[in-house]
Amino acid sequence: MIDITHKSNTLRIATAQATVTVSLQETIKAIENHTVPKGNVFEMSRAAGLLAVKKTPDILPDCHPLPIEFTGITYEINGLNIIISCTIKTIYKTGVEVEAMHGASVVALNLYDMLKPIDKGIEINNIKLLSKKGGKSDYKLKNTHLTAAVIVCSDSISKGQKEDRAGKAIIEELEKHQVEIKEYFIIPDEIETIQRHLKAQVSEGTSMVIYTGGTGLSPRDQTPEALTPLLDKTIPGIEETIRRYGQNRTAYAMLSRSVAGMMGDTLVLAVPGSTAGARESIQAIFPAVLHLFDIIKGANHS
Repeated sequence: MIDITHKSNTLRIATAQATVTVSLQETIKAIENHTVPKGNVFEMSRAAGLLAVKKTPDILPDCHPLPIEFTGITYEINGLNIIISCTIKTIYKTGVEVEAMHGASVVALNLYDMLKPIDKGIEINNIKLLSKKGGKSDYKLKNTHLTAAVIVCSDSISKGQKEDRAGKAIIEELEKHQVEIKEYFIIPDEIETIQRHLKAQVSEGTSMVIYTGGTGLSPRDQTPEALTPLLDKTIPGIEETIRRYGQNRTAYAMLSRSVAGMMGDTLVLAVPGSTAGARESIQAIFPAVLHLFDIIKGANHS
């Protein structure tokens, strides 16, 4: 199975459809009059579909086990067609479209099995996904081009004593979301230097300025103290999301300090200086944080 540990839980919904076509009008009447020899066709098939949804990862080797929190199976009779809809909901890291299609398929197969004694011309057709919601596909910018400056705050790295990995990890994650890397700096962890770079990037209209490093508890860690006085607004929800995401992965995340806020129309972030902490901070808030720029664009045009 692919690695989904970097993903965050969101509401996932998928609806799939399958069509069972019978060959006789008498078959439809038998279903409606509850005279099919094997019993109540719709209720038995619904039960089969519920079991199928739960068993999807047991049948398909690459499917992750996940908590199914709702399954809805409905029927519509249109002439000789029985149209099956299967809707699945969960709050998890990965989608449920395969579960929905599996459920619809097994409902259709159970209908076939129960109806075949009275109709030899049954067909199963058009198994397809109708809709899905949740995950990164829900976060699409509206024709907005975003730029970023990534600034590494470290005395040792700026002196050439260590190699930067955290800043490069952030750049790698940003490029996955089509964010243009406008600048990449390595600077000492000094308040005046940190502030000077932020002011310069804001004046140039950079969409986001992301600092990594200087967020710990050492007396030398001054990034939050440098940035906070310059912010017009703080965004506590971003900080909370970063902290929660990190805490689920390491107990030490509670000891790090993050910063999130706006200076003008520029998003300002400060994340941990460790490679894992920097990467995970970006994974925690992207792509959802990109909606901020749609809000800003709408406000500027109103």
